[in-house]
Amino acid sequence: MTVVADVVLIVHALFVSFIVGGFAAIWLGAALGWPWVRERSFRFAHLLAAAIVALLAALDVPCPLTVLEDWLRTGSIGPQGFIQQWVGRLLYYDLPMWVFTLAYVLFALVVLLTWRYVPPAQKARR
Repeated sequence: MTVVADVVLIVHALFVSFIVGGFAAIWLGAALGWPWVRERSFRFAHLLAAAIVALLAALDVPCPLTVLEDWLRTGSIGPQGFIQQWVGRLLYYDLPMWVFTLAYVLFALVVLLTWRYVPPAQKARR
């Protein structure tokens, strides 16, 4: 089960990278004229991902990916694997939960505000 837990951890890291990296790409792409950062499907997926994280945090619901990874690791004995150790260091911090909730909600609001300042492209009329 450790290998499956490592896969869940990698998926979790990719999800976080999509949210954080996508936000940076939107602003950088707007400045550099990249048209794909204004694609509605990308922007909606990005906003939805940030909103889900913020909503789960605001409702005090544990992250399903973290819960799944923890469940898959339950009962395993021994040191952390390479992937768990290094990717885990990027994702998990020892701070009070309210800090994460505030950060997630504020980040989702900034992503929503980005729609105003870097709006998605209008749908093509047929």
